[in-house]
Amino acid sequence: LADYLPYSLTRTWHIQTGIFWIATAFLAAGLFLAPAVGGREPRFQRLGVNLLFGALLLVVGGSLAGQWLSIQQKLGLDAGFWLGHQGYEYVDLGRGWQIALFTGLVLWLGLMLRGLGPALRLKDASRPLVLMFTGASAAIGLLYAAGFFFGARTHLSVMEYWRWWVVHLWVEGFFEVFATAALAFIFARLGLVQPRHAGLAVIASSSLFLFAGIPGTFHHLYFTGTPTSIMAIGASFSALEVVPLVLIGLEAYRTSRLQVAAPWMRRYRWPIRFFVGVAFWNLVGAGLFGFMINPPLALYYMQGLNTTPVHGHTALFGVYGLLALGLTLFVARHLSGERPWRERALGYAFWGMNVGLALMVLL
Repeated sequence: LADYLPYSLTRTWHIQTGIFWIATAFLAAGLFLAPAVGGREPRFQRLGVNLLFGALLLVVGGSLAGQWLSIQQKLGLDAGFWLGHQGYEYVDLGRGWQIALFTGLVLWLGLMLRGLGPALRLKDASRPLVLMFTGASAAIGLLYAAGFFFGARTHLSVMEYWRWWVVHLWVEGFFEVFATAALAFIFARLGLVQPRHAGLAVIASSSLFLFAGIPGTFHHLYFTGTPTSIMAIGASFSALEVVPLVLIGLEAYRTSRLQVAAPWMRRYRWPIRFFVGVAFWNLVGAGLFGFMINPPLALYYMQGLNTTPVHGHTALFGVYGLLALGLTLFVARHLSGERPWRERALGYAFWGMNVGLALMVLL
């Protein structure tokens, strides 16, 4: 089996497909929410969405095939870099597929701006929320460009710096802000969170990202001789980024407990439970387990041991995986209207995922 699916390939596919799936759910939820925020669906939006979906299939299929060919030594160094495997986690896909993915993200941003346009021109209480949602959407597309600042023969220290910009600022940073903005908007529309609190949470999240996100990247640079003092600054700032999403999740949970008898609350209870699960794992997985391996002592002597996959899985799946599932369920619940769901399978899935993730960490 290892001759056809070596460990380096299965590890790459494991991470890459997870990121692709989560990103797809985020993009789909954004395309669903943008016209809802703006109040109307622009002309030809459907054509743009279908083009984006086709491009996504091409990038996913092409990059996974290219990685297999590259690891099987069927591509040379230059062809492998452009069409195969760059060799760096989170930006494993070949540079050609990376450019295609970036082009898709820019197309997605254009579709988002078309949908959000009418809301951006309004000057009401929801304006700060709409502005931050737009800013988070823009950053998801544009910050991925940091992955273009190194080449096939760039020195490891330079490459590591820009790779961690993609991981920390794209995955941890603005996915965090986009997640907070999306949940704040949904919770405010559902009546779970006061609009003012939702706006403040998104502003706090964006501010923490702007002031904490960039220095927070420094705690990743342990392979490049970064001084301990800089590592400590990065660890401290990085730990602050989880706070707004935790607070808004807590308020939503408390409100949902008070309004559990409301008919609309019963319809949306499983998406809401997934969102509350996001807030829990954001505190525990991204916050507690993340900070446990962030200080310089841990980074230099414990990195790569059991504490690292504990943080990796509880943060990436616990926060973004559950959020992607919650957003998908929210869209599906909205599209199905008043029609009742058979929810037993959803209950098994929700508790199976959360208890399973907890058992994986404990065991």
